[in-house]
Amino acid sequence: MPKSFALLLQSQGYDDLYPPQEESVKGGLLEGRSLLLATPTASGKTLVSILAAIRAIMNGGKVVYLSPLRALANEKFQEFKILENMRNVNGQKAKVLISTGDYDSSGESLRTGDLMVLTNEKFDALLRHRVSWLNKVTLFIADEIHLLGEGRRGPTIEMILAKVLALRQDVQILGLSATITNADEVARWLGANLIKSEWRPVPLIEGIHAYGRIQFKDGREILVKETGRGAPIDVAIDNLKEGGQSLIFAETRRRAVSLAKKAAEVVEIVSKEEQHLLGELADEVNREGDETELRRRLADLISKGVAFHHAGLSANQRRIVERGFRARAIKILAATPTLAAGVNLPARRVVISSVFRYNAEFGGQAAISVLEYKQMCGRAGRPKYDDLGEAVVLAGSEFEKDGIAERYLAGQPEPLISQLAEISPLRFHLLATITSQSGARMRDLEEVFTNTLLSAQKGASRVRARLGSALDYLVAENLVIKKNGKLTPTQFGRRVSMLYITPETGVLFRRAMKIWEPNLDHEVGVVQLIVSTPDFSPKFSPRGKDWEGTLDFIEEHRDKFLQPGPDQEGYDPYSGFFEGFRMVRVLHAWVEEWTEDRILRDLGIEPGDLNRAVESASWLAYSLRETARVLRRPDLMPEISRLYIRIRSGVKVELLPLVGLEMIGRSRARELYRAGFTDLKKLSVEPIEKLARVPKIGMTIASGIKKQIAKRA
Repeated sequence: MPKSFALLLQSQGYDDLYPPQEESVKGGLLEGRSLLLATPTASGKTLVSILAAIRAIMNGGKVVYLSPLRALANEKFQEFKILENMRNVNGQKAKVLISTGDYDSSGESLRTGDLMVLTNEKFDALLRHRVSWLNKVTLFIADEIHLLGEGRRGPTIEMILAKVLALRQDVQILGLSATITNADEVARWLGANLIKSEWRPVPLIEGIHAYGRIQFKDGREILVKETGRGAPIDVAIDNLKEGGQSLIFAETRRRAVSLAKKAAEVVEIVSKEEQHLLGELADEVNREGDETELRRRLADLISKGVAFHHAGLSANQRRIVERGFRARAIKILAATPTLAAGVNLPARRVVISSVFRYNAEFGGQAAISVLEYKQMCGRAGRPKYDDLGEAVVLAGSEFEKDGIAERYLAGQPEPLISQLAEISPLRFHLLATITSQSGARMRDLEEVFTNTLLSAQKGASRVRARLGSALDYLVAENLVIKKNGKLTPTQFGRRVSMLYITPETGVLFRRAMKIWEPNLDHEVGVVQLIVSTPDFSPKFSPRGKDWEGTLDFIEEHRDKFLQPGPDQEGYDPYSGFFEGFRMVRVLHAWVEEWTEDRILRDLGIEPGDLNRAVESASWLAYSLRETARVLRRPDLMPEISRLYIRIRSGVKVELLPLVGLEMIGRSRARELYRAGFTDLKKLSVEPIEKLARVPKIGMTIASGIKKQIAKRA
């Protein structure tokens, strides 16, 4: 390693290597050997990645860092910016880039990077586009590789790694994982040396709370004072002595908010510096996005040194909460378990309020996996601040206490099992492979898929059988043509794959276009079509109190649907028409310019879910337009294009000319329209001073508007 970089690492506080880091170097990290690093949270996996990246870049290669989550990708991007203090083999300053969206872009703009931070889905999309710089990548770092066993994300990670294994012999893979039971099996599949360790910089002690007493595995016993706010708050508050922080994992969002409100009643903020910071953070929340009850509640709790964290918050709200917790001003944070698999946010004590969660497949409450429990425990212990981390799980009875101790405290995480055998992800990835290897024979495809963990665990014959079934569907739906033993995607199949939508979604779009009459208003029907696809998320079905409004909504728009609804000819009660239908109403409300607060109040959808729904629906509307293009239905494209912009911007039709301008979103566009600036022509002729007087505009934005219009003239 360059001496200058060694000195830089020392200046960042790295004095020596942790044991897992040292084992990684001894295991061949700097000789280009592939490694699977299965170690606890905060055991130094990022530094191992940096060391491997330095070696790859110094030797003239490129590095791809794969992340399962956008938030985690953004966090790692900031950490890897340290590499820009070195020079690559050409003597130029190393460049670190990030890309997490726009699956239809070629990715060629990333060719100037030395290290690219990508989500798994983004890199999978680049493989389909046959990105030209792929052959220059010599190191792939796969983060959170234990998600191989997760149904939604696992197949994509698995297929990426299977294709990487087939690239070249000299490619180095660095897999980063939590401790997993069958790590040796996964390492064999990757052809990697296994570095497995339970070492942590801050020792972790697990315990169980019952009847006002915590019993830890190391024999310690603590009596917990009652606060009158419930056991989770009792255990969390007990830890605040001597500067500790507590992270409470709650079963649901509502429970997380409730626990935060209770904690705020008993948390005391003594330091004036912390009070000042909390006030600034609360003000920042209040300035972010539309005013909603959720925003007001969060800001109020933050000012008291408490917060909640869940997917219903906007991305910026979550970042504000995380910043306050890292600064140790927020003392108690109540979060849903998704935080455990996301950003690095350690606490002195982790409180697990319950080991049960609602499971839709089970149809009720079900015990969480040991792996999920261990992931939550892994957040305990703040390096540099704590000499011990504590994870406390709550038990309601002696019987429950014994069961928790046996299954969770003494148990091992479940082995990772490939999820690729499920038919939908198999079709998705088979079409992608055929698209990227046009003209391949079945044996060529089998060769790729026998590189998978599925093949390693279930055998090649099982893989071939499942591939045959998936291929039959692709051929039957005219996504793939089989001729003279060779497999080629149809124009439709290739576009579906490039758009990064599932074959089932593409087929659903095509069927809808067969009954789609041009020059009729199908806006609500298109929204319902988008929500009904397998690719749309999040899906929320109508609640009990929503049904009257839902049926009225269907009756009002019944002639606009592209799929038969209730009381219409051809309606199938098992078609899933109502699945996620609340989101149809939400997206319709969004394009009708309802405020976020009204959507939350009337339809029960929080800003974070609304943001994800808008992003998902925007991409699917774009994909629908591209599908219409490839199926030669230009007559449908104006309506789809109009709806695409409306969904993306959240506006009625009359604001479409205005939201095409930079810095003009739904709120400013509506203010301009109210002031009489209804189109670009009126904006161009009025004096800039008059434009600047419009609420929410001002001189800077008015000047920007004028410059954009002048360029278009």
